[in-house]
Amino acid sequence: MKNTLKIIAAAAMTASLFGCSSSGSAEGDHLSRIQSEGRMTVGLEGNWQPFCFHDEEDVLVGYDVEVAKNIGERLGIEIEFVEGDWSGLLTGLTAGTYDLVINGVEINDDRKQSYDFSDPYMFDRAVLVVKKDNTEIKSFEDLKGKTTANSIGSSYEKLGEEYGAEVKGVESLAETMTLVKSGQVDATINASTSVQDYIATTGDTDIMVVDQTEEASQIGIPLPKGDDNKTLMEAINKALKEMREDGTLAEISMKYFGADLTN
Repeated sequence: MKNTLKIIAAAAMTASLFGCSSSGSAEGDHLSRIQSEGRMTVGLEGNWQPFCFHDEEDVLVGYDVEVAKNIGERLGIEIEFVEGDWSGLLTGLTAGTYDLVINGVEINDDRKQSYDFSDPYMFDRAVLVVKKDNTEIKSFEDLKGKTTANSIGSSYEKLGEEYGAEVKGVESLAETMTLVKSGQVDATINASTSVQDYIATTGDTDIMVVDQTEEASQIGIPLPKGDDNKTLMEAINKALKEMREDGTLAEISMKYFGADLTN
């Protein structure tokens, strides 16, 4: 069963942060409701290292966890983390189960039809991973007619399909690696940061990266389209801007990725 963890981000919120915004002080919008309740629910997977995972003491940590905490601190509200499968996170966001989803969500044209996105808070590339003794797949172009394993509804699943692969939907990075190593699928596609972290932390020598996308993906925070979320998005972007300018984002990136991937 997924854990629900509450993190107290800060005790007070200054009016100068967003209380005097000219874009709207409309009573009852999403930001106003969050302010009134004093808390914000953030949906994430909880098993996608180094974005969000449980450490040896079962504490929820990771890049996205710390980004969320810092946003909460700057908004002066309590953050409640709710863990769930990737396949249900954006659906839960639309349904109002979560106020935000902060889970390495790539900004792409399909998602922009339903969601507005914050300014990017990191950049990453997708990599193609195969079993070490695989000699047939050396690039994304070699995926035609092959099988891949990827998170259901993810950009990586779509990328595999675009290259002609038959995609098996799974719910975790570890599961994709198991399927590749056992030969049940030919390959997997995932974030470069996650794959490199997996190799470094597990010492797994049975897999290898054979290709990566040329352009880096932009990672942002989605909100359902509509005026209800306008002031909340402004507040999120303000918080991210402050985190970028004071070095917080770069510091968190170095901590979890070993490099500044925020610009």
